[in-house]
Amino acid sequence: MEIHVHFYSYCKDITKCPGIIESMPDGSRISDLLGKIFARFPELAKLSSSLLIAVGVDYQARDYVLKDGDEVSLFPPVQGG
Repeated sequence: MEIHVHFYSYCKDITKCPGIIESMPDGSRISDLLGKIFARFPELAKLSSSLLIAVGVDYQARDYVLKDGDEVSLFPPVQGG
């Protein structure tokens, strides 16, 4: 299945691209997808514990089971002052 991944804020700066498409086996979870993404972009792995992850417009846990065509967004927590 194909998963569309979008990068925002400094996630986009680290990856040097706005997004990618990853092929994943059926039954994959967000954690599986993150493993592939972190292998491809090791610097992004340093943000692992603070990344916000959304599928569509809803935040999801890392055990969420992906579906073909899902749009996954990765971005750092919003900060303000």
